Amino acid sequence: MKNAIARFGKFLSGMVMPNIGAFIAWGFITALFIEKGWFPNERLASIQPYMLTYLLPILIAAQGGKMVGGDRGRVMGAIAVMGCIAGVGGTEGQPMLMGAMIMGPLAGWVIKQFDKVMENRMPAGFEMLINNFSVGIFGMIMAILGYYAVGPVMSAILTVLSAGVSFLISHSLLPLVSIFLEPAKVLFLNNAINHGVFTPIGAEQVAEAGKSIMYMLETNPGPGLGVLLAYWIFSKDRTTRDSAPGAIIIQFFGGIHEIYFPYILMNPAVILAPIVGNMCAIFFFSITGAGLNGPAAPGSIIAFIMMSPRDSIFISIIGVAIAAAVSFVIAAPIVKMAGAKNLDEAQSKMQAMKAEAKGQPLPADTGAVKQGAQVHKVIFACDAGMGSSAMGATKFRNRIKGERPDLIVTNTSVDNIPADADIVVCQQILADRARRSAPQAQLVTLANFLADPNLDQLYEQLTADKPADAPADQPAESPAQASDQPDQARPSLIRPEGIKLGLEPVSKEEAIRTAGRLLVDMGCVDESYIDAMIEREKLVTTYMGMGVAIPHGTSEEKARVKKSGVVLLQYPQGVDFGEEKAQLIFGIAGVGDEHLDLLAGICTALEDEDVLHTLKTTNDPQFVIDCLSNHA
Repeated sequence: MKNAIARFGKFLSGMVMPNIGAFIAWGFITALFIEKGWFPNERLASIQPYMLTYLLPILIAAQGGKMVGGDRGRVMGAIAVMGCIAGVGGTEGQPMLMGAMIMGPLAGWVIKQFDKVMENRMPAGFEMLINNFSVGIFGMIMAILGYYAVGPVMSAILTVLSAGVSFLISHSLLPLVSIFLEPAKVLFLNNAINHGVFTPIGAEQVAEAGKSIMYMLETNPGPGLGVLLAYWIFSKDRTTRDSAPGAIIIQFFGGIHEIYFPYILMNPAVILAPIVGNMCAIFFFSITGAGLNGPAAPGSIIAFIMMSPRDSIFISIIGVAIAAAVSFVIAAPIVKMAGAKNLDEAQSKMQAMKAEAKGQPLPADTGAVKQGAQVHKVIFACDAGMGSSAMGATKFRNRIKGERPDLIVTNTSVDNIPADADIVVCQQILADRARRSAPQAQLVTLANFLADPNLDQLYEQLTADKPADAPADQPAESPAQASDQPDQARPSLIRPEGIKLGLEPVSKEEAIRTAGRLLVDMGCVDESYIDAMIEREKLVTTYMGMGVAIPHGTSEEKARVKKSGVVLLQYPQGVDFGEEKAQLIFGIAGVGDEHLDLLAGICTALEDEDVLHTLKTTNDPQFVIDCLSNHA
């Protein structure tokens, strides 16, 4: 349940965060120019209802549509949400922010399904006609659905929620909201709640009273400040204590509340501190009649003050101070009694939760080998068994063969793990599939195959548990070594026409499509392989670490590869792969194991920092070919 909520919350947050600048602009116009704002101006204030009614929902729906259906989904989402807006009366009705979070992804999904049906069935010469008319027709249908169904339903839901908020306020129960609000932050639901529910309700209150307490519920930086202060003063772990001051600056002044989540994950009982702290602050705001003119996005003290009415800035500051003080008082003894806790472990846990929120299941195992276990075979597994796992297995095999020549280290697809595997190493998103495929094996999950702390831990444990009778000669043969193809055929897998150097940064999808196009042009694959590469990336990242990514097709598409080939795209400034940047992108298409020697050569080259740096910056294609061929 927690994993599902986190995944859902992160998806909703993904629609809001790219558009947060629009929320800030709307908030400033509201705070500055409404009747009770800093500089009342009736004509300029008339802008903000249109931004709330049209601009923000359209931006959110377009982003949601794009997340599901690409650029065509973006257009579909924008069209569809207009039906919701019109269905509730435009500026006279409820703001359709939550409606946009529903209609955008739904519209993107509809056009995506249509595109799948039409794949390879598009009559030549009619592509533009069909593509444009399909968006127009399906967009119209979705807008009609929004007008008659989604818009009115969402308006009714918001009406009920508004009535519920009025009941809580009138009965002095609003502080109880913090009981679920603070834990929701750790589950990435805060943006969906704040902008999907609190913002529409708050907008109505601002229209009536010039301010709203709803804008103060989630954005108050005080609760997180109290937690960080407690760790700064009382933590027994020096690393954690030293990190707290920097985190305070980022959280309190930068408004990035996520920075204190790992500190809560270290000691889950600490969650009581922000809950009670925010509860006290909300109670104070309620009895003083406080409120903000617009949403304080992001939730920093600067935004919190700027969105406060001129006559209640001091009240807002006191409320933040109350939240921080109460949170600190509660968190301090918990932190002090907890003993030394490792912040790195908590940050890794949060990264795993973020991965889960993007559709990646939380791993139950993270890298520890069971004490006393006899390990003879280690399997690196990825979706297709073609790229990521091959490089990971090669690098780990080269690293450990001197200490454990008896150890078999090889790779395969996650659905074909051999029954005699003792340890399975895979990325976090594939953990569930790996468990089903090899329930007998110990599971080690990674963020990437080339540079992950769990690989270091695995290496240390396997070398520490070295059998006394381990042979000192031949290491286990890899699939690439077992191949009966002649060595001289290997360098032909990467050719000058498949190398593009000094490219300007683009999006991840554009880079992958460029790599796929090169493979098509080299006669290695059909056009459909390009989309399979994109689908593979959505399943689990092909970023390997150390600035290297190796996009390739799904396991289903592997059977349709015409011939093996590898292409290289060099982006000196890097391409964003999630939170990492890849300067080297190797596009891969492999028949059988023909490509594994080249991947082994890539791994070997990456172990030399000077060679790796040169590969990321050279403008000489022949150097690339010679380098990878010599290491293969």
